[in-house]
Amino acid sequence: QVQLVESGGGLVQAGGSLRLSCAASGRSFSPYIMGWFRQSPGKEREFVAAINWTGVKVVYADSVKGRFTISREDAKNTVYLQMNQLKPEDAAVYYCAANTRSPLAPIQTSNSGYNYWGQGTQVTVSS
Repeated sequence: QVQLVESGGGLVQAGGSLRLSCAASGRSFSPYIMGWFRQSPGKEREFVAAINWTGVKVVYADSVKGRFTISREDAKNTVYLQMNQLKPEDAAVYYCAANTRSPLAPIQTSNSGYNYWGQGTQVTVSS
């Protein structure tokens, strides 16, 4: 079993920044592919960013490229999402996810590509 706990959400003005953290526990963290997804009211959960187990390969949704940065710190079993130049449309509940089934596979951008999920952290962006 893997437990994922997100933190760092909050209220920020448009143009501001937030850094989300996701702490993993329960199993060795290193071989996981880690991802961030988000869901706003009335919309489906969508892919935001993901990072492979080495930290070398990263994938971003087009909507966040150039503004968000995903990183991982295996010594702390933590993955981060640095969000800059936030826009009102970035407001959502952000979820951390882990793929422990196939860590050597290409990064998945679909929900089904991840088998563990956190409870989410709310990000609100005021205009």
